[in-house]
Amino acid sequence: MATQTVLEITAENFDQLVNSGTPTLVDFWAPWCGPCRVLGPTIDKLANDFEGQAQIGKINIDEHPQLAAKFGVSSIPTVMVFKNGERTEQFVGLRQYDVYADALNS
Repeated sequence: MATQTVLEITAENFDQLVNSGTPTLVDFWAPWCGPCRVLGPTIDKLANDFEGQAQIGKINIDEHPQLAAKFGVSSIPTVMVFKNGERTEQFVGLRQYDVYADALNS
């Protein structure tokens, strides 16, 4: 079985991804953030489990602070789900896999 890669989301590709018509889960993170590193395997599992159904990506807020500011991200990890270009869910801090999966399925 192929493994879907977690997308690297940037200011350049953000709009295209979230407006693609495919549900998109976005993890706002930074390399120095311990809880973000703990969340990493969950994000990887979501990418694998939702292959062909959703896009799963990460935004490094140190490299793209304008996106963090645009969405009012003041604490990380922050995970958002977008559907048809609209933010439908937002989670600040660590959550269990099922919380994110349910948000993608709803």
